[in-house]
Amino acid sequence: MSEKTEAAPTKPPMRDALIAAAFQLFTERGYEQTTVDDIVSLAGVGRRSFFRYFPSKEDVVFPDHEGCLADVTAFLAAGDDADEPVQRVCDAVRLVLRMYTENPAFSVQRYRLTKQVPGLRAYELSVVWRYERAFADYLRGRLAGRRDGALQADVVAAAVAAAHNNALRSWLRSDGEADVSTEMDHALGYVGSAFGTPPSDAEHTEDLVVLVSRRGVPLWRVVREIEATLGED
Repeated sequence: MSEKTEAAPTKPPMRDALIAAAFQLFTERGYEQTTVDDIVSLAGVGRRSFFRYFPSKEDVVFPDHEGCLADVTAFLAAGDDADEPVQRVCDAVRLVLRMYTENPAFSVQRYRLTKQVPGLRAYELSVVWRYERAFADYLRGRLAGRRDGALQADVVAAAVAAAHNNALRSWLRSDGEADVSTEMDHALGYVGSAFGTPPSDAEHTEDLVVLVSRRGVPLWRVVREIEATLGED
């Protein structure tokens, strides 16, 4: 009888290995005290391998934003004129939320690290600004025919980004245990009610009553006619 040989554990892809090594060192030594040489040494790769994946040490802290920004931009571009523009942007920002929630432990770890390092907070703001610009660029195209369309685009883009960040930070502060979907629905619902396109007249279910009366008719008679009309089935 032949003995079964256990398969050797597979090594994580180089990019993932660099991220894991970086965050291990950030936790043990601190972000400022960790160098790129330290990271590649722990990961067992060379410096060229690091910079093949990450332009800087800051980028290893936010490894998935480039891909997510590309997904958001593609999602917006794939829309058509039938889409309500504010709702389309609200749907797009959910792609960013999904990126965070796919790996809650990592997202929470990064949140804690970013709070401790001013330089990372500044970098994070620049990332948020890029998403906001993508939203604004899309909205500028969709709202171009409206009065103050460019202004509306910038305001709505900023509001969507702020709503997303509010719900996201609430979830991160809970260590990824809160109901982030409900929080996000509430935050984006607020944006939609404030800036979304109101329903057309055909979509209103309320009846509109118009009463025509001659000038000089006593007010009591006008009131009686209104009451009679509203009382009809």
